[in-house]
Amino acid sequence: MAKKKLHPSVEQFKTFVKANPKIMDEVKTGKKTLQELYEEWYLLGEEDSRWDSLRMGTKSESAPEEKEKKTDWIGTIMGTIKKVDPNEMQGYVNNISKALAAVQGVISQFQGGGTVNTKVAETKLSNPFVFKKD
Repeated sequence: MAKKKLHPSVEQFKTFVKANPKIMDEVKTGKKTLQELYEEWYLLGEEDSRWDSLRMGTKSESAPEEKEKKTDWIGTIMGTIKKVDPNEMQGYVNNISKALAAVQGVISQFQGGGTVNTKVAETKLSNPFVFKKD
């Protein structure tokens, strides 16, 4: 089967997208469609400032960003820990503990309720007025 040739501008857009894979991330996340991106590229051109945020940076540019992200991540966690109210956290822990106890109770009921059935069995065996038929 013969392959149809694409319009030269479409082929140029395809090479532009291949050179800048972050553009496809916008499509995958649903922010834009390929049609919308193509129209913007066709009207604005490759050199427009709209594409600056989607261009691939060099490795030397991305290395400081990674270090900054790591330190920023640690700083964010430490800031969050400092803002935590101990009394509020204790309340959350108590609520979680009660919820887990309720879940355990439901599970033990579905598993046969080992603790409940053994108590009933012990009371039946220790009954002093047991009558047996001959």
